[in-house]
Amino acid sequence: MKNLLLSMVLVSVLTSSSFASMADDPLRATFMLDNFEYQFNDEKSLSWDAYAYIGYDLNKIYIYTEGEKADGESSVSENQLLYSKAILPYWDIQGGIAYDKNENASKTWGVLALSGLAPYFFETRATLLIAEDGNIGFRASAEYEALITQKLILSPSLELTAYTKDSEEMGVGAGFSNLTLGARVRYEIKREFAPYIGLEWSKNFANTDKITSLNSAYATVGLRTWF
Repeated sequence: MKNLLLSMVLVSVLTSSSFASMADDPLRATFMLDNFEYQFNDEKSLSWDAYAYIGYDLNKIYIYTEGEKADGESSVSENQLLYSKAILPYWDIQGGIAYDKNENASKTWGVLALSGLAPYFFETRATLLIAEDGNIGFRASAEYEALITQKLILSPSLELTAYTKDSEEMGVGAGFSNLTLGARVRYEIKREFAPYIGLEWSKNFANTDKITSLNSAYATVGLRTWF
């Protein structure tokens, strides 16, 4: 009887620990539409930047998508499917595949990325892309959130890209390719629902500018939401 009671206590402790462990690290899923906006540029573009993930604290699967659709043209997009592993507090290393497309062509890449919160609370992401034809791409972005009030938030941002080879069908060239600077002010009606206005400037450089010339500043209006 004593051994039976001891066994029952041991099973109870182990079972409780197992359930506690599962409760401490539940399966979570999130969808974030970071930017969904109309851009008042020459192309009158509709633009989006979103991601979704499912997983646990240390291990997740991410889907990223961003792109734009100019008036009367097909959409241009960059899409990624990645496994993400937490390696440090606030920092994840990610690996997987990317698929870029425009109205003329498409391209598949292998991806290695680092994503996290840099000093001074800059949300940062750096991505290395490797294509089958030997082209290597680099994309980096950083964004900062400054509270004007509890509901009014200023978000300056920076994005840059570079490639090692020309890819005329994809509209990019070797060297430093593009720099985009932006600033958006959003009003959080709720944390999950925030319309915004902003300004953005985008410029192509080097061989990319020879393939697709771009030097444009424009206003934006859009929505940020998540659930």
